[in-house]
Amino acid sequence: MKTFFKNTIYILVILLSSILMAQNEALFKEANALYNEGKYQDAIDKYTTILDSGQHSAALYFNLGNSHYKLNNIAPSIYYYEKALQLSPNDKEIKNNIAFAQNMTIDAIDVIPEAGFSKIINNITNLTSFENWAKFSIVFVILFVILFLIYYFTYAGNKKRLAFVGSFLSLFLVIVTVTLAFKKFNLDKSNRPAIVFAKEAQVKSEPNLRSSEAFKLHEGTKVQILDTVNNWKKVKLADGKSGWISNDDIKEL
Repeated sequence: MKTFFKNTIYILVILLSSILMAQNEALFKEANALYNEGKYQDAIDKYTTILDSGQHSAALYFNLGNSHYKLNNIAPSIYYYEKALQLSPNDKEIKNNIAFAQNMTIDAIDVIPEAGFSKIINNITNLTSFENWAKFSIVFVILFVILFLIYYFTYAGNKKRLAFVGSFLSLFLVIVTVTLAFKKFNLDKSNRPAIVFAKEAQVKSEPNLRSSEAFKLHEGTKVQILDTVNNWKKVKLADGKSGWISNDDIKEL
């Protein structure tokens, strides 16, 4: 009886998911048609309905970004382009459109260049995800064990030398991939980007209204969240400047 109920629930979940996907597909087509007709706000409403149902995709975020861009909504357009880029980081069209949207922002922030070696390490670390680096580590551990066993039980000189070199190389790659996995994990953990949504936001030197103003930020500017205290977020800019901004003035990606 329990198995019957479990199977019934499983089938119902699949049916409901299929119905929801079909409805969202229809909504997506309707939204695209509204966008092509120049009815950008109506298209945004349709796209947002899909988001509210729990469905997310690079195409959905990209189209939302385009719709907001057409309405000159700077912050939302950049926000949704950034969301699309998170799901599809190598998409040239998204990168191109986000560059156009960023040209509408007021704040001119100079990016502090990374040092040579640090830049190389970070570029290598970001080649793939934490999960993939962890999988590579497991593969190299298995390879090390196999080659070490071949080395231990083989008496032929050439095979023994090759197995020894291979096992040593595999062990080295285990250390490298484990190190990169942890570095990627820490980079992802510390990466908390947000977009300024306020037309003009005061960035304070401390997390309270009584503190002095450090600088101002305007809509569409991208920041990194460092800390949270009550209704304040400590943010850092690409040029190294930092301060406290109200939660209501930014939206975390």
